[in-house]
Amino acid sequence: MTDLQIASTRLRLTRGDITQQDVDAIVNAANSGLMGGGGVDGAIHRAGGPIILDQCQELRRTAYPGGLPTGQAVITAGGRLKARYVIHTVGPIWYGGQSGEPELLAGAYRTSLLLAVEKGLRTIAFPAISTGIYGYPIEQAARVALDTVIGVVKAQPGRLDEIRMVLFSDQDLAVYETALASLAGGE
Repeated sequence: MTDLQIASTRLRLTRGDITQQDVDAIVNAANSGLMGGGGVDGAIHRAGGPIILDQCQELRRTAYPGGLPTGQAVITAGGRLKARYVIHTVGPIWYGGQSGEPELLAGAYRTSLLLAVEKGLRTIAFPAISTGIYGYPIEQAARVALDTVIGVVKAQPGRLDEIRMVLFSDQDLAVYETALASLAGGE
């Protein structure tokens, strides 16, 4: 586990299961359909129960009939999760890095954090968005994620107490630790 203190906000890197995080909100690396799926998305829907899908269906019916755009975020109840809420965001599919992927990935983190701030939430946990089936190289994704999170925290001082990056494997955690050390050294 690695921590970085940014003013009054703690940025924590940890290995674990996103569905087990005891925070105000966990972030779901969702697909644009918001109907669950594989990976993190499916695990969150299974662990949280049917209320998450019910609220996602309502969002699709009312606000996003064509699906949630990449880089945007919405919030639902957490159902049976320890987290009270789930913030669903759509990360980009990796097409080699020349199709706006870094900006879209940064948008997914930024909009999720700003939605948490808007709702008065103090603690939030993220998975490594887009690094699974969407194929975003984790070394590049980690740098975008951490740089974006640090930027939002600096722009919103005192609004968030803790941001966790919850990595599924020791290898992914090591990649994030290296990226954080590089970013923190450059400040």
